[in-house]
Amino acid sequence: MRLLISDANILIDMEAGALMETLFRLPMQFGIPDLLYYEEIEEGSPGLEQLGLQIMEVCGDFVKYAVLLPSQYNPTLPAKNGAKPSHNDYLALALAKQESCTLLTGDANLRIVASKESVTVMGTIGLLCAMVENQLLTGDDALKALHKMKEGKRRLPWPDAEKTLEALRECDHVI
Repeated sequence: MRLLISDANILIDMEAGALMETLFRLPMQFGIPDLLYYEEIEEGSPGLEQLGLQIMEVCGDFVKYAVLLPSQYNPTLPAKNGAKPSHNDYLALALAKQESCTLLTGDANLRIVASKESVTVMGTIGLLCAMVENQLLTGDDALKALHKMKEGKRRLPWPDAEKTLEALRECDHVI
């Protein structure tokens, strides 16, 4: 089964959209750096391990790699994209690189760094599409979840997200 490494943003988006259990029904495995999980996720969302989230260790060489990334990239990242990636964000990228798998993030600046580091990226919209494609949600359900995320003040490219999910919803109605 395909492994994807998540940053905190994706899990927060899934929680805001009331999709946490649906996420773990996808035919994928989900992992997160142990430090990121214990510092940012565990207290507010206990029980994710029971759903299937793998708490994973970033090995020494990849921790060093994560430590070097901010000095290499932060000075060049555009301010319009929001905050620079945090140490925990870079650990998620390092873990994805360590495991040779996809990074789940909605952070625009982290996506830029991942691309430059040859790490494939997927975001919340991609996960919503996967849920529809795997018949875990209808297109209508995906749009409702997206609107919950919007009400929860999550940061997504709303016009693109709505357009993508509307197209999936139209396919639902054709079937």
